Amino acid sequence: MNASSIVTIALTDPGEGLTEAEILEIKVAVGDRLEINDPVVEVETAKSAVELPSHVAGTVVEILVAVGEEVPVGAPLMRVDTTGGAVPSPAPAAPAAAAEADPSAAELSAQATEQAAEQAEGQAEQPAAPSEGEGAPAAQEPKNLVGYGERATGTRRRRRRAQPAQPAAEQQVPIDRILAKPPVRKLARDLGIALHDVLATGPEGTVTRQDVLNAQQRSYGAEPAAHDGAGAYFPEESPQAPEHLGDVMKTTRDQPFSGVTSDERTTRVPIRSVRKRTAEAMVASAFTAPHVTVFNEIDMTGVTRIVSQLRASREWADVKVSPLAVIAKALLVAIRRNPEVNASWDEDAQEIVYKHYVNLGIAAATPRGLIVPNLKDAHLMTLRELAEGIGELARTARAGRTSLRDTRDGTITITNYGVFDIDSGTPILNPGESAILGVGAIKEKPWVVDGRIEPRRVATLSLSFDHRLIDGALGAELLRDVSAVLEDPSLGLVWG
Repeated sequence: MNASSIVTIALTDPGEGLTEAEILEIKVAVGDRLEINDPVVEVETAKSAVELPSHVAGTVVEILVAVGEEVPVGAPLMRVDTTGGAVPSPAPAAPAAAAEADPSAAELSAQATEQAAEQAEGQAEQPAAPSEGEGAPAAQEPKNLVGYGERATGTRRRRRRAQPAQPAAEQQVPIDRILAKPPVRKLARDLGIALHDVLATGPEGTVTRQDVLNAQQRSYGAEPAAHDGAGAYFPEESPQAPEHLGDVMKTTRDQPFSGVTSDERTTRVPIRSVRKRTAEAMVASAFTAPHVTVFNEIDMTGVTRIVSQLRASREWADVKVSPLAVIAKALLVAIRRNPEVNASWDEDAQEIVYKHYVNLGIAAATPRGLIVPNLKDAHLMTLRELAEGIGELARTARAGRTSLRDTRDGTITITNYGVFDIDSGTPILNPGESAILGVGAIKEKPWVVDGRIEPRRVATLSLSFDHRLIDGALGAELLRDVSAVLEDPSLGLVWG
């Protein structure tokens, strides 16, 4: 290895104008062999969790970041030796300290080396590996070999984490290759706890929820709270409810949150990732585009009847059908009748840009925050394609895997707060878009039909639009046409 062969992999902007990102997972260890495009880290951006690939092939010699760390774009992540030499074999992985305790171990054949490694693990008092400067032969470089050997034989590494002879309190050891389930990782991020600082007590060195909570308590000089695991600190919540507050109003004394003030009356949580970018976008939108919102209460009985018929159809058995797909189709029909609404304001060029395509945004409330992916060229889609596309966008967003392409170049958005049993609202425009249609809950109400009062399925629509682009009359016409198609779906055939 020489200095000229060492290449640094840095955090690059995956394409959405990042200035920084949080490290969610490090996917390689020192000693691992990389090929071009192999994923090396997973980072959280404003839209999703993104895997960053390696642009070089070689052997990882140093990792420069830790899980949970906020890293600016351009910062080094790891160093890779690109000489193409063979990756150190895990066979001679016995530490030099163990070889000193048993000199014959270094002379064992390849078949007997595994036995020597097991003997070395029994040396609880000995360090796992010496520093690089001790002149160990290349075949026994402890820094690379131990890391690589542990990766190849994970049971050995895990067995070393829990020494039976240690007291119970000392079994909690920091782990370098972090094992934690996704909900635990999210909890740590929400509480501002770096997983590499957490003492793991779970099976085989896994970080548990209680480990994260205990780490938070220690950061404030308090003893970890006892918890029997029978109840959850953070029960299931609506995706748009205040994140990770759980039962905090029952008794703040029992809630070990990060940033709890000394009087236990407030909790402070770092503003990161999706929440931070959402706030920036909403502030920019609210104070750039003059918003106007109009409302209309409509009879959705025809829509619910169509949805029920499609769900019962064998041809639609493999498609999840919801009223949202029909509402999306109605909006696209209305945009075709009022194409002037599909525009954007170019402040720099002092131009209004009218668009001949519709990239329809679908606001998705996820555990990570609000994300608005869009269906590209939605104006060309059939009702079935809309239903399939909306379902796929929702699944991808909830999994935190929304692609950058899916969040760009939206033109008009639909937000469905009816799923939270809310009747109406005043939605804020997605930056760069001209309008957003809000859909309230569909509820049974008395409705006048041909002079008679009948029970009908009723919902309230709200349309917010950029008053620089859309005059009040045009906005009202757009909402009126959407309402007309939903109340009488046959109009979609005539107008479409």
